[in-house]
Amino acid sequence: MSRIDVWLNESGMGKVVRQESVGGGCINKSERLHLDSGLTVFLKQNSAAPVDMFQAEAIGLQALAARNAIKIPDVIHWEEDFLLIEDLGQGSTSYSFWKSLGEGLAKLHSETIPQFGFSMDNYCGSTSQENTITDDGFEFFANYRILKLASSAFHRNLLERQDLTALESIAANLSQLIPPQDAVLIHGDLWSGNIHCAESGDAALIDPAVYWGWAEAELAMTDLFGGFSNQFYESYESNSNIAKDWRERIPLYNLYHLLNHLLLFGTSYLTPIRNISRKYT
Repeated sequence: MSRIDVWLNESGMGKVVRQESVGGGCINKSERLHLDSGLTVFLKQNSAAPVDMFQAEAIGLQALAARNAIKIPDVIHWEEDFLLIEDLGQGSTSYSFWKSLGEGLAKLHSETIPQFGFSMDNYCGSTSQENTITDDGFEFFANYRILKLASSAFHRNLLERQDLTALESIAANLSQLIPPQDAVLIHGDLWSGNIHCAESGDAALIDPAVYWGWAEAELAMTDLFGGFSNQFYESYESNSNIAKDWRERIPLYNLYHLLNHLLLFGTSYLTPIRNISRKYT
């Protein structure tokens, strides 16, 4: 028996009687485990994962769940190479799905704190995400969301010197380009693939890259790969105090995720990075 089977059996949850592969992820192997007790649990595993990757995900899920704002799968157990979480099942989206997601995200973002970062570093995809606690949001975003990734991309020959110089200029001038904002707890990697419709029909968040950051940066990520339903944005805006012109700053925030995708997937992401750089330098 594997360590996962042993843990499930010894914890009283039951023995695995069937494993159902679940697609959608490009980093970890995901399965739904059916137990002889009648329960099902969701398993993510990766024998090559960094030793703290599943711990970081578990802590991120627990931080989001503690806000009681949006449905989050319960963390059952984690070890260095796997994570067991609650199986939420699979439902179908409706108008109320997007409306409730907007309301829930606005509630998640309603609590502010005076510092940016998180209690530990974590991962955005498979990229290490530094979350050093910082008093200044512009300094935090400049150092740990633009410059750190830009430097990595440059040293891997994915950016040219003029690209790096342009990104350094943007990072140095963020306070002239972005209005001051308090830090809120954000999911951190909020694209459609990390929004799940539970069997109950409720919207749920999965695969977080949690930190205390800007709400506008969270919303910007939702727009990167086609955007969400209009009902989502209408609901969020009506339940929050987000600036009415937040969309004007989407390209600035998404530099982080474009740089991350450049590191993960290569130079197909270089053109949009350069387009944004030209716009703001």
